[in-house]
Amino acid sequence: MLIRSMTGGEGAACEQIMRLLPKWFGIEEAIVEYAKATETMETYVAESSDAVVGFITLNRRSPVSAEIHVMAVRGEFHGRGVGRALVEYIEVALASRPVEYLQVKTLGPSLPNAEYEHTRGFYQHMGFQPLEENELWGKGMPCLIMVKHLACRRGSFTRT
Repeated sequence: MLIRSMTGGEGAACEQIMRLLPKWFGIEEAIVEYAKATETMETYVAESSDAVVGFITLNRRSPVSAEIHVMAVRGEFHGRGVGRALVEYIEVALASRPVEYLQVKTLGPSLPNAEYEHTRGFYQHMGFQPLEENELWGKGMPCLIMVKHLACRRGSFTRT
């Protein structure tokens, strides 16, 4: 498996991956927005046998924080380390920047959902901690913000 920066035109492959995961990406407007974001934001893809099997898109939120805007891995590659490799890759990419915090938003636990329970477990296993659950996405769609302090991982607490 190879992880690399996305090249122009590969947004369609990212969109296709999301469409193959309706239990996570079931809202058409969100799929369209995420697909556009892959073309305009910093995006990395995981490639296996010359095919894109996963991707991760970053959004800089402030000089010291970034957000995993969207990440998806083809279903047949779940549990094979692709998601872990994508997150670790962006952490290395962010190490040379003054980014101290990495965040991700996901469906909150107050709305029971087996798929998103798995998603939250994945992020916790990657070192993210739940910060807050709110109504950012509206009533009935609880948003859980999870954060990871990257400076701790690097052993540096100095701001630049």
